[in-house]
Amino acid sequence: MVAGKAYRGRLLLAHAALIGFIALVAIPLFMVISISLRKGNFATGGILPTADTFSLEHWRMVLGLPVQQADGTWLAPSAPVLRWLWNSVVIAATSAGLILALASTCAYAFARMKFRGRETLLGSLLILQMFPMVLAIIAIYSILETLGHWVPAIGLDTHPGLILAYLGGIATHIWMIKGYFESLPIALEESAAIDGATPWQTFRLIMLPASLPIFAVVFILAFIGLIGEYPLASVMLQRTHQWTLAVGANSFLYEQNYLWGDFAATAVLAGLPITLLFLACQRLLVSGLTAGGVKE
Repeated sequence: MVAGKAYRGRLLLAHAALIGFIALVAIPLFMVISISLRKGNFATGGILPTADTFSLEHWRMVLGLPVQQADGTWLAPSAPVLRWLWNSVVIAATSAGLILALASTCAYAFARMKFRGRETLLGSLLILQMFPMVLAIIAIYSILETLGHWVPAIGLDTHPGLILAYLGGIATHIWMIKGYFESLPIALEESAAIDGATPWQTFRLIMLPASLPIFAVVFILAFIGLIGEYPLASVMLQRTHQWTLAVGANSFLYEQNYLWGDFAATAVLAGLPITLLFLACQRLLVSGLTAGGVKE
């Protein structure tokens, strides 16, 4: 009886702590949503908009709808926010897909094949992932500028050029997928080889289906990391219609006037693709983070 009461007490305490943590995390989100629903562009005021301050003007601007001006006229928004959102989703999804393809094949080679320089390459990847991409901005800018003279499609101010730069950040993902591949029993591949399967067939028909959970994790982590990336995108993309949402949102923060309402609405909009991706891949994501490979 005493043990049961003590267990229930710890359970209630744990639930209270989790509820408090969720509330602590949710308060900033509610404040951002509240700012996006107020008139004007000021972040001051109460947590919730009142009847006098409630307005959808910022959301109309974000969605590309005409916004009423102070003189009563209606003016089309000058910022193509939906275009920026589309650019961000396309760049992040394409980069994440290519990162997954490159990282999975590299990880399979490191996990299953023996070749000269393997340990040296693995150690180099471990060291490279310690340095953020922002340290290489000047080098990446110079490389893309040179490439642009020969192949304009992958030069500066192009989405393929930015995607090419993003592909350099696959070291962490290679290590993650390699660890998962090593947890898969090698007997699966040996059985397939006995049945006459080629190494490519073994990789495509056995290893890939068995590794869907970790692929989902890597894709989501890469997508999240790239859809909100700002330093590299702000340097590489120069024309307004080429901007990503992170670069475009920063344009609302003028030194003379911070447009907090427009910025808040754009920030909320930026979270929608990530939320939808999490909901679509929730089952694979949970199993990929908590479970290992197939056991013998």
